[in-house]
Parts: sequence; C-alpha cells; structure tokens
Amino acid sequence: MLNIDDERTTTDDEPTAQTRATGSGSEAPAPGRARRVAVTVLLATAVLAWLADLGTKHLALEALTDRDPVRLLGGAVYLTLTRNSGAAFSLASDHTWVFPLVTAGVIGWIGWMAVRLRSLPWAISLGLVLGGALGNLTDRIFRAPGVFVGHVVDMVSLFDPYGRVWPIFNLADSALVSGVVLAVLLELTGRQRDGTRLRSRPKGADTDTESESETERRDQS
Repeated sequence: MLNIDDERTTTDDEPTAQTRATGSGSEAPAPGRARRVAVTVLLATAVLAWLADLGTKHLALEALTDRDPVRLLGGAVYLTLTRNSGAAFSLASDHTWVFPLVTAGVIGWIGWMAVRLRSLPWAISLGLVLGGALGNLTDRIFRAPGVFVGHVVDMVSLFDPYGRVWPIFNLADSALVSGVVLAVLLELTGRQRDGTRLRSRPKGADTDTESESETERRDQS
C-alpha cells in the first residue's frame, strides 16, 4: 500500500532542480518564442529600412530632378540626384546584371541565419542588411533601363556636391553598411545569433588543449 506521508512533495518554498541549477526562479524564454520574437524584429527592421529607402528616393526624384546640389551642414553633406548602375557606393558599374544575383544570395544567407536566430541585436543587424538589399533590388527591377539592370537612385554626397570625396549613396547603402558593421561588432564581442555569448578561458589555462568556451543566455531586452 502506498504511504502518502512518505511521498516527497515540492512546495512553493522549495526550489526545484532547475531553480537550484540556475540559481534563480526566473525561467529563460522558450526557444520557440525567442526565435519568433527575433524573426519578427528582423522582418520589421527590414520593412522599415526598405520603406524609408523608397520614401527618400521618391522625395529625391520629386525635389532634386533638374536642380543643382543642395548644400547642408556647412558643406558636410550635399543632396544631389544621380542614377547609379553599380553596386553600393557606385562600385562595379559595368556589371549591373550581377547585383540581383548577389542580392538573392544575401536573402538566402539571411534565411539560413534566421533558422537559429534568438538574438535581438543580430535580428536588427540582419534586418538592416535585408532592408538595404531589397531597397536597391527594387530599383534594379523597376527602374530604367530595364528589369534587373535598372539604375539605382542615389542622392547623398559627403564634403563635395559630386561625389569626389566619397561616392554618392542612398539610405539602402547606409542600412547595408550599418548592418554589416553591427554584425562584425557582435562577432568580435562573442555574441552568437542563437542568443548566447562565447567567452574564452582565463589567462593561465592549459594552452595544450583547445580553448574552452562557455555560453551565457543573453538578455532579450
């Protein structure tokens, strides 16, 4: 016969095994929920960057067509309308047809990265890259001279009205570069796209063995 008095029960005051192991009663977000949140942030960032790029290009076409460059901030920035057949910052203008293929590769890479995505900073980084890529791809598809070889609208020049100091660029280029820079910083600080952080062994550890790494769950806020 089962003796109920001998059966051990867990009360609210008694820590569970998981609580004892973690040292805290708070639970980390479920992986599925963390991934959904991160992917949502990625897509929202991409859409915002894409729409902002389309909006600024529309305004540039309306306000700057057949006008001299507009001087801002004492000549640090000029608004000047150009149509670019090259990549970001007017690079490789003789190979326009290649860029839609590169963009497709970037989108595929971001989709692969999103499979294990839990990190909000990584979501923002990838969203900026995706939004910038889509912004310029939209021009490639829908602007003259034709589908996949359309010229990209650029309008921002630094320190010179005609791009002689720095190539003329647009908001999509800025989003792309910002996303890549953020990704590099995340890699350098050991932050992984699954929401963990890598830390190397302290100095003085055995150098004959492979450096030990530990992971910490990142704060999702």
